[in-house]
Amino acid sequence: MFTGIVEELGHVTAVESLDDACRFRLRGPVVTEGAKHGDSIAVNGVCLTVVDHEGDEFTADVMAETLNRSSLGVLTVGSRVNLERPTAVGARLGGHIVQGHVDGTGQVLERKPSENWEIVKISLPADLSRYVVEKGSITVDGISLTVVDAGPDYFTVSLIPTTLDLTTLGQKQPGDPVNLEVDVIAKYVERMLGDRLTSEGATAK
Repeated sequence: MFTGIVEELGHVTAVESLDDACRFRLRGPVVTEGAKHGDSIAVNGVCLTVVDHEGDEFTADVMAETLNRSSLGVLTVGSRVNLERPTAVGARLGGHIVQGHVDGTGQVLERKPSENWEIVKISLPADLSRYVVEKGSITVDGISLTVVDAGPDYFTVSLIPTTLDLTTLGQKQPGDPVNLEVDVIAKYVERMLGDRLTSEGATAK
């Protein structure tokens, strides 16, 4: 489990295309400290498994399903990425519960800079809109953010200077893709209520 608090801004150092997958080598001095084979590291919000690591770089394999459902497929050598290690048991939950399982992708639609923050508007796939509410939580490229405004096919977030400086959202431009993970609690509530309503309907008959 992750919290959506990015530990460092790393970058891709190598990309190897495989038959039905891709192998990335990424540099991240902070997240590779003490890393070992089999560990998990979130890359732009996608939970990846460390295949091997050397020095301040690690290698991870990405299967076709992940490439199709996330924006990792557009990464090239030099691309900046948000990196986060799993949260430790007993640690502070600085953001919100993040699984590293991307639900879909959106696109940056608009940026409105202000003196002390910036409003970013992002497109929202139709099948995810019901999970996004004003003042609720959403993960964008692995960053835990609070929704400012939730529309039928978009949402907005307000970014402070720290987020702009230390994550990929500081450089994303209109048209750029971003990974989205909605609040998992909302999905569980929907499932439980759906099962309950189905059960009540069957009993009524």
